[in-house]
Amino acid sequence: MSRAIRAVLFDVGGPLDTEAIMDRMIDEQIVESFRSRGVSVSDEQYGEVVAWAIEVFAPRTYDAIIWKIAGLNQDLTDSVIAELYETVPDRNEARGHFELRDGIPELLEKLSNQGLLLGLAANQPSRALENMENNGILKYFRYQEVSGSTGLYKPDPRLLLHSCEGLGVE
Repeated sequence: MSRAIRAVLFDVGGPLDTEAIMDRMIDEQIVESFRSRGVSVSDEQYGEVVAWAIEVFAPRTYDAIIWKIAGLNQDLTDSVIAELYETVPDRNEARGHFELRDGIPELLEKLSNQGLLLGLAANQPSRALENMENNGILKYFRYQEVSGSTGLYKPDPRLLLHSCEGLGVE
């Protein structure tokens, strides 16, 4: 017995919000933070560490990158991470808080008009919902919760189950 697709879950960072400007700014800041602490990081070294973090599915990618570059020096790791998180508001302001991927509003409208239930399954702070509203796309989502509002984070499967439950699908 085949089942028709009734719902689609979306992540926010990547599919909806490209985060391209933010990612570039974070990469630049990490390298500069190390340099300001006397640790030189080449583009090649940084690229290798990023590839490693992706390969091992590091749950907090940038924290893992910083830890690896710091060579297990916890004080150095902590100071670079602290600086990175202190500058989140500046990065969000510089990128306009949300980098809407081209074609997404049209896609969401099309899927919604086809009767598909759209929901979110994203490790995002609650303010992501406001950013989506400001970009005119939140209205397409029947299930409008993210990790910041549920307390559930990927890869915990309960996040996906909660999203499906919110849409009334199994």
